Amino acid sequence: MLIRRKSIEQVESSRRPARKPKFAPVTLSEQDGVRYLHFGTEWVQGAMRIRKPDWPELEYAQQMMAWMLYLEAPRAIAQLGLGTGTLTKFCYRNFPDATVTAVELNASVIAVCESMFKLPPNDERLQVLEMDALDFVDDPANLGAFDVLQCDLYDATARGPVLDTPEFYRSCCACLAPGGIMTVNLFGDHPSFAKNIKAMKYGFEHVICLPEVHDGNVVALCFTSRPDVDADTLAERAAAIVAATRLPAKSWVKGIKSAE
Repeated sequence: MLIRRKSIEQVESSRRPARKPKFAPVTLSEQDGVRYLHFGTEWVQGAMRIRKPDWPELEYAQQMMAWMLYLEAPRAIAQLGLGTGTLTKFCYRNFPDATVTAVELNASVIAVCESMFKLPPNDERLQVLEMDALDFVDDPANLGAFDVLQCDLYDATARGPVLDTPEFYRSCCACLAPGGIMTVNLFGDHPSFAKNIKAMKYGFEHVICLPEVHDGNVVALCFTSRPDVDADTLAERAAAIVAATRLPAKSWVKGIKSAE
């Protein structure tokens, strides 16, 4: 994300000698009842309102759920990049008939999600995998296996998604069932944005970007096939989403209309 907050651990460890761990350190900060995840820098990797642990606190995370306008009853949802588990938890709680899979390379992120961000334990519907997202989407066992992919893959430097090639996005598309949708968190004012959009259009038939939020976050919706949903139907679905979840779905419809 392009939100900056200095982590508690970063401030306290600023005088220590620099080290080169395999992964950047997982650090935390809190302000006004919100707990933030960092990778040892001021860049925010996710957030949780402590009194509402299953609610997507950040607006870009809410926008990552915009696929709900097109898919009302997904059977299988996957999250690439766990972060604070925000989207994983929300999908797990709100789609009881769906399986939810989260893919995270850093074991420390998984551990802190379990201990500090209320991530539920694995069960028959929830599976958190410690593995590379590229290996996951390239696994033949995952071909056509998901209705939804949610991709939020950033490292401590926040210079753009760590996986951004045309081949990666084509593999993502191949993991989706017919009519499937992928949402991706991008930086709208960063050189990585144009590169990612070009790569997405190589892998997907249709790509829409919602309006920028925060300090540069842009969520892209990637469709395996161009959606055939009229404006009235989108408005009806948005109203139903607002009533059921309080997510700001009506603003998503406005953003989609402006992008088409």
